Amino acid sequence: MNKENPFNSFISSIKVSIWTFLSRVFGLLRDIATTNLLGASIFHDVFVVVLKIPNVFRRFFAEGAFSQAFVPIYSSLILKENKLEASNFVNSLFGILLLALTIFTFIAYFFAPSLIFIFAPGFYFDETTRDLAVNLLRILFPYLGLISLVSFAAGIQNSHNFFSIPAATPLIFNLSLIIACLFFAQYFNLEVFALAWGVLIAGIIQLLLQFFPLKYLGTLPKIQFDTQNKNVKNFFIIILPAIIAGGVAQINLLVDTIFASLLATGSPTWLYVSDRLIQLPLGIFAIAIGTVLLPDLSRSFSMLDKRVFKSKLSSGIKLVFFLSVPSAFGLYVLGEDIIEVLFMRGEFNNFDVQMSFYSLQMFCFGLPFFMLMKVLVPAFFAQKDTKTPLYISMASLILNIILNYVLAFSLGFGHYGLALASSFASILSVVLMLVILGQQKHILLQDVLDSFFIKVIIASAVMAAVTIFATNLIALDDLLGLKKFLFTVFIIFLGLISYIGLALAFGLRKKDIL
Repeated sequence: MNKENPFNSFISSIKVSIWTFLSRVFGLLRDIATTNLLGASIFHDVFVVVLKIPNVFRRFFAEGAFSQAFVPIYSSLILKENKLEASNFVNSLFGILLLALTIFTFIAYFFAPSLIFIFAPGFYFDETTRDLAVNLLRILFPYLGLISLVSFAAGIQNSHNFFSIPAATPLIFNLSLIIACLFFAQYFNLEVFALAWGVLIAGIIQLLLQFFPLKYLGTLPKIQFDTQNKNVKNFFIIILPAIIAGGVAQINLLVDTIFASLLATGSPTWLYVSDRLIQLPLGIFAIAIGTVLLPDLSRSFSMLDKRVFKSKLSSGIKLVFFLSVPSAFGLYVLGEDIIEVLFMRGEFNNFDVQMSFYSLQMFCFGLPFFMLMKVLVPAFFAQKDTKTPLYISMASLILNIILNYVLAFSLGFGHYGLALASSFASILSVVLMLVILGQQKHILLQDVLDSFFIKVIIASAVMAAVTIFATNLIALDDLLGLKKFLFTVFIIFLGLISYIGLALAFGLRKKDIL
């Protein structure tokens, strides 16, 4: 059947990647606009930290536990072509999610100071900074409800193999913030409030956009509360450990934020800038592949087709590895020049570039593992196994907390110690997942030690050497402005061509990945 063709999944991943690429490009433009407006000031520090709070809960409610439990069940109902049962399931979950988000948003509004104390203690004890953070959070937090419903709509569309609109939706967020920076910030006494209102408006527009694809698919949810629905009961059985696992994973992300708020002014911004560059390959490739992979693996598991399940998982792992390793090498070598070209303007100076580059280098060690997690986690959720990711997330969290304290404070590495700790935690998570999937016979040891992976590493290392040689030959450090931008882009393309050329010379072909 056509749906079992691995190439179909690849094409879907490409479509998602294209939209995600555009979103990431506009995301970089957004970050250029915000850093130009606020620099690495306390205002930008507070904004990026406070914005993480609703984003973390969003992933907790929708993109994390909710969608990972929802997609396998809903995909199996679609496969059975039971429209009434699928509709009742969607409607009931929609009613529950809407009620939960509404209540939670009101609670967060009234207890905003407590949330700041928990998630950004470094901001809490200075009255001016605390008041700023609390006021921003109260504007931003309704975004949680809006974007969670957007993510719920995306889960429905993805289950029907409609990936483009969910992938394109983040463009609205980025455009909204760019417009806020360029046209509306001047009308606020504190420009950072223009960004907060831009986020809220983006959430409203993103939610309204979901009406059209859901109407087209005939899956527009209605508010319904059927607690006796067997699929709803099954959903809650699956989601409980997933909520804990998702919560632990998000706490893991927030650990860096909490520690960063206790470091020197600028640390949250430096981490944010370096993380944005890491998110470029992570979002364009890994998240896109993982988004397409989950419904595919869910259908394979529901049909008890272990061969297809193993084949799709293996293809996902190899494709991510093929893309992530050269990305890590490239960012490690050219990261400082890329940060300078993109961000060094306005209030963001050369010192901020250097500090951001230090944390970017530490993130690069973990980039392949950050990306592999986006492929390995769906393999567990497709089997409706949410306990294993929970245990792995807890182990990763413990390691991250310990290493954050040791590297950032005891050894004095500061913000880039936090980035290195995150990389080590991701390595642990991937190793544990591979071992368990190997025990389940979904991955074979010879697959992990295949010559394909060695060839990718060698090709990436040679690519890095080529880019270093080109950088020194051109004297890229001495260039400024447009000239530096053009030569940086040229060197990136030179590295890309050399990597592809070496991969082909080593005999790597499409059949080795798909």
